[in-house]
Amino acid sequence: MPETPTTPSGAYPSTPHGPQSPPARLPVPPPRAAPLRRRPRPEPRHRVGECDSPVSPFPGLPRFRFADSWLFLGVRQIGDSTARGVTLRAAGSGRSDFSCATKASEDHSGLTRQLLDFQHDTVDETDGGYDPFSQLKERFTDFKQRNYVENFTNYQKLAEQQTPEFMVVACADSRVCPTSILGLQPGDAFTVRNVANLVPPYEHGASETTAALEFAVNSLQVPNVLVVGHSRCGGIQALMSMKSKKDDRSSRTFIRDWVSLGKSARLSTEAAAGNLSFESQCRHCEKESINSSLLNLLTYPWIEERVKEGNLNLHGGYYNFIDCTFEKWTLVYRPGLEGGSKYAIKNRSTWS
Repeated sequence: MPETPTTPSGAYPSTPHGPQSPPARLPVPPPRAAPLRRRPRPEPRHRVGECDSPVSPFPGLPRFRFADSWLFLGVRQIGDSTARGVTLRAAGSGRSDFSCATKASEDHSGLTRQLLDFQHDTVDETDGGYDPFSQLKERFTDFKQRNYVENFTNYQKLAEQQTPEFMVVACADSRVCPTSILGLQPGDAFTVRNVANLVPPYEHGASETTAALEFAVNSLQVPNVLVVGHSRCGGIQALMSMKSKKDDRSSRTFIRDWVSLGKSARLSTEAAAGNLSFESQCRHCEKESINSSLLNLLTYPWIEERVKEGNLNLHGGYYNFIDCTFEKWTLVYRPGLEGGSKYAIKNRSTWS
């Protein structure tokens, strides 16, 4: 019996086609990394209507007491948004009313993201220097604690709608603030301010003043429009310095183009007070331009209609900050009058 051939240890037997090759080795895959485990998102610490203690729903944040109520200022996390607001709670009560404004998530993109980054990059540049907003911040804080809190119910009503008694057109001069000199409170007056407190005629077209008038008269239906001028108005001085025959188009500026709307007031002043000093002419024109603006108001069809119906009154006011007096008058419009002027002045008075 023939011997069976043996294969040396580690060798592979031959085949009719030659020696057998060792089997190919497959690459061993690297060990699989353990999956990342995301830490569960913590639940918001504060929810609307909840609090850590019977005292404050915002531990560590400012709180103020007014009469029998507590006012808490704070921030709450609601989902992906941040709610900033005020909680008002009666002393000894577990009930709280939270008024808040929700801030969108911090996911910004595009230009908004760039602007935010820019602001953040430049914040440190002003550190240690003069901060023009420090005084404004103090005034705002004082307003919030003294005015807003004491009139909290009224401000809540204003948040829903506004029904102002006046539409005020005043000058942009920093010395003439109708809110301060007339004691106007939030919700009292819809206000627009421009150089020389001018009202363009209807045919002038769109402007910030005409847009404000349209909204106040047609949407808010204010019963009174008050145009307030003042002493030593730089816009009127620029108007009185213009001479029609010497006007040079190459020297036209935004201010000259704007104050030229009061040309009729300048011409009336030159006719009535042309022999007086320039200062006296300007003082005369300051009041004449108010009347000119009142007449321009009547060129708006929707204003004229409401005046004729008796639903809108047009008033002029002149504030003299040299001696702190205020002169007030009302324009009378008589479109059906024959044989006389359609316009008159009534209820003129001076407050001093």
